[in-house]
Parts: sequence; structure tokens; C-alpha cells
Amino acid sequence: MRNRYVLLIDLPLIFLAACGAFLLRFDWFFATTRPEWVPFLVIALVLKPMIFMAFGLYGRYWMYATANDLVVVVMGVTAASGVLAFLVGIGMTTHAIREFSRSVMLIDWLLTIVAIGGLRFGIRLLNDRHMVRIGSQSGPRRNLLVVGAGAAGAAVLREIQRNPGLNLRPVGLLDDDRVKRGKRIHGVRVLGNIETLPAMIVTHTVQDVIIAMPTAPGPVIRSVAQACAAAGVVSRTVPGMFELLDGRVTINRLRDVDVSDLLRRPEILGPVDTASYVTGQTVLVTGAGGSIGLELSRQVAHARPRQLILLGHGENSLFEAEHQLRTAFRDVSFTTVVGDVRDRDRVQQVFKRHRPDIVFHAAAHKHVPMMEQNPEEAITNNVLGTSHVVTAALDNGTSRFILISTDKAVEPRNLMGASKRVAEQIVMQAARRWGRSFAVVRFGNVLGSRGSVVPFFKRQIAAGGPVTVTHKDVTRFFMTIPEAVHLVLQAGGMSRGGELFVLNMGRPVKIADLAQDLIALSGFSTEEIEIVFTGLRPGEKLDERLWDSGATVDATAHPDIMCVIEPAEGVASVPLERFAAAARGGNRLEIDMLLAQQVSSYVPSPEVAPKIGVD
Repeated sequence: MRNRYVLLIDLPLIFLAACGAFLLRFDWFFATTRPEWVPFLVIALVLKPMIFMAFGLYGRYWMYATANDLVVVVMGVTAASGVLAFLVGIGMTTHAIREFSRSVMLIDWLLTIVAIGGLRFGIRLLNDRHMVRIGSQSGPRRNLLVVGAGAAGAAVLREIQRNPGLNLRPVGLLDDDRVKRGKRIHGVRVLGNIETLPAMIVTHTVQDVIIAMPTAPGPVIRSVAQACAAAGVVSRTVPGMFELLDGRVTINRLRDVDVSDLLRRPEILGPVDTASYVTGQTVLVTGAGGSIGLELSRQVAHARPRQLILLGHGENSLFEAEHQLRTAFRDVSFTTVVGDVRDRDRVQQVFKRHRPDIVFHAAAHKHVPMMEQNPEEAITNNVLGTSHVVTAALDNGTSRFILISTDKAVEPRNLMGASKRVAEQIVMQAARRWGRSFAVVRFGNVLGSRGSVVPFFKRQIAAGGPVTVTHKDVTRFFMTIPEAVHLVLQAGGMSRGGELFVLNMGRPVKIADLAQDLIALSGFSTEEIEIVFTGLRPGEKLDERLWDSGATVDATAHPDIMCVIEPAEGVASVPLERFAAAARGGNRLEIDMLLAQQVSSYVPSPEVAPKIGVD
């Protein structure tokens, strides 16, 4: 209700309160014949609204009235009655009013509080009933259990009752305070102590738990969260109000952590329709079920290709990718192909059937320690798989090919990085030999991608810690998935053949700092969630670089894309058959020897290096 309507209703209420004061003090006949009655009514009707306005009674949103608003109403009415009594006193002193009953003033004060306060809280009650009616029409409600029966728990219940559209039904509270046991807070009963949580979840068919204990120690919060997780129930934590006011906002308790918050630099953003060279073309994306492949497919779909082919070997991830893309881009033709780039015949079959004009090759194994333990897979997927896709592209008239590479390929000290460096060589050699627009785009780590450090840290934080970091000084370059893919598409349009494009990754970020940021953004401190340093794993370096020593770096038309010319490798072509034979035979010694010959800067693992004569 608008406050001007509240003012209009206040006027008759003020009149009735004044009349009621006289009628309660005197009977009807004497009240209406007393000479001070009419002047009192007129002064009250003029004076009280003015004082109410000065106290802000017409500048409040009464549908959310609280006890504090009631205090303001009492203060405003008391001030108005005080001024009114002062004027009556002046009138009696000057004999303008011959006599006046003091009890009339007291009765008028009480009746005005009841009338003015009742109107405003009536507005609040009507709004609450209206919200309940809306909530009852919004669908089924989920049973909610609140852990913590203090001020935070009461605030949670009050907000849920005010917002029934949330579709939550509080079934009870839990608290270790024995005094609160069995009591009701906002009509909801305190059922028991916190240890009874698993039983209460089953008894009351609870689907959601809110942990409303902002001052409780971290181990207590974690134990409750773990109990909820064990019971398969969603749990959320309420931050303390002092944390919000003090600036220590526990963001993850209010929303999910946005990976762009972790960049420590402005995110590179651009229009989604800048890849016009793919419009009307047949585009194939390998590794389309992965994080990079899916985002590539999404941004390519924005440019409206004639056909978009999603190639990957994981049927579940491909199914999810296809569903997302078909829902978002109903006017784009999609073809989903389950196939492995390691299968040369299958790759040739796909290319002959669809004849893609443009290929984005994102399929690769990327985990450094895992590839150290499984070198055969790194070779068959990253080296031979790339060769199969490049050969099929050459055989079937593909005009543009973009390989997604990694900073691990720069002076590699691990097998994964070396395998990606050989993949880069395969693409560059094909471009130079056949004059095609085949190019490599190299960048660092991608925040939030599947299997990357951020989801790993988030799972550790959700489990109560600790967060494990390999070394306190290890640094990496980071980008978000959308900005990396945006720049990949830009670089792909610049290619004339044989370029190595490197994306501007900003300054490297310490992994320890990233872990601290993620812990803070998740609403915890490093005292609550500990960081543990585990030591570098096989093949890992303290830091990464984006190009070799002695490389020439040139600017491009895009400020965040560089064209890099690195010193030429000593070997003219990649011995693919020898790589294939070594991988088939599981010969780690032969694989490392071939990589060391192919990539002059490759440093094999300490166990293998002496056997192949590498320091």
C-alpha cells in the first residue's frame, strides 16, 4: 500500500482515537457538549500527521514491518501527544481552554498507538497472507531442516515464511542448547540436538538442510555438511551478519564461485559473432565432449555454420554436449559422431562422409602425472591421433585446421608436453608442405575445465579440506574457458598456414594464491581449510613459459594474440611408424628416445634419461 493511502486512512483513525478518548472519559452527552472537544479534534488532525511525517511513518515499506518499526510508531505517537499536551497547556494558561482532563490525553495516546500501529501491521499481515497464497500455487514444497536455533536460524525461518515462492517447508530446527529443546521459533519446533541430524533427515523426509551457525567453529560446520552429504541431502551455510558488514563476504555461501574471480586480471571478453569465417561452412570439432571442445562448439554454433560435427570417444559427454547445443541452437544442423582419433580408419571414414571445411582439433590427453605413468596413451592419442586427423583433413580437402596446444609443449620436461610438441610439429609440417591454412594455438591452463585444479580444489573444500598444492612457489598461466576459446576462434581466422599463435595469458599465478582465493571465496579461512604442500609430481615444473628461449614474438591484429616463431627443431619429419611401434609394444625407453630426438629440449624422467644417454 502506498504511503499516501496510509495517510488518508490515518486521518479517520486519529479522529476516532480522539473521540474515543472523550467518550471513555465522559459519557456521550457530556463529551459532545464539552467546549474543548472540537478544538482538540482539529488540532489532533492537523498536528499528528505532521509529526508522524517527521518521524518517517510515511516513508516506510510497511509490508515488511518489524518490531523496530513498532518502536518508531510508539515514538511518533508519543511525540505527537507530547506536543498536543504542550499546546493544551498553553491554552489553559491563556484561558483559551478553561479546563481539560489529563486522562483524555493518556487515553488518546493509547488509542492512537493501537490504531496507527494496528494499521501498519495489518498491512504486513495481509502481505504475508498474500505471499502464502502465491507460494501455495507455485508447486510442491521441499522439506527443510535448519541446524542452529539462534538468531541466524530465526532469520532463515522468517525469510522463508516471507518468501513462500522458495517452495521450502521448515519441518524443524536442531540445536545443542537444551533450553531451546521443544520450544517453537516462528512456529517451528526445535526437535533435538545436532547429533540427531541423520535420524531427523529420515524421519521428516528432509530434502534440504540450512546450517545457520555462523559463529560455530569450522570442524562443527564440516561435520554437519559431511552428515548431510552422507544422507544425500543438499546443505547450505548462512554467513554471519557481521561477516557481511565487515566486508568478509562469504561469497560461496550466497552463490557459486565464479572462476573469473580467480583470474587476478580483467577477463578478455568479446562479441560472440566474430568467427564469421565459419558461417555457412562444415565444421568438425574433435574432443567435442570435453570442456574446451564443448565451448568451441558453442561459439562456433553462434556463427551459424552449415553443419557442426561433434566428434568424441566418450558417449556420455557427447550426449550431454549435443543436448545442450541442440537446445540452445535449434536452427543449426548438428551431427554427433562417436569415434576415437586413435582409430585411423574411423577418422578417415568420418572425413570422407562429411568433408569438413574447418577442423578444430581439441582431443588430447592433458594430465602430466597420468601420462608419465601411461606413456603409450600419450603417444597414441596426442601424437598418432593428431597425425590421423591431419592426414584425413589433407586427404579430404579441409581448408583450415587449428590445433589446440598447451604451454606444457614449451621446452617440455614431461612426456605429455613432449607429445603435444610433436603434435604441433605434425601440423606445422603439413601446413608448410601442402600450403594449407593449418595452424597451432597455444595457451596455458584453463580455469574450471574438467579435471583442472579449480574443480579439484572445490571438491577438497567441500569435503572440509585440506587443499593440496604441490609446491608453495609453483606458478601457472590461467584463462577462463570462454575467453580462451574466443581467442582460438580469432586466431583461426588469421591463419594463412604454419603459424604458431600464442594467447596473452597475463601474468602467471601462484597455485598457492589461487587456493587461498578459492578458500576465501568459498566462505572459509586457511585456518578452517588448511593448505598442504605435497611436493612436485613426476614431470612437473615450478613454472611454465609460452614460447622457447630465442623465439621471435610478433604482434597480430588482435592485441591478445601473438604470432611466435621458434627455433627450428633438428628433425625434419616425425617418425610416426616408430612412434606407433613403440606405443604398441609398451616400450617406454624407445618412446623417450624418440621424443628426445624429436624435441631437443625434452628432458625425460630421471629413471629413463641415463638409459638413453640424456643428462
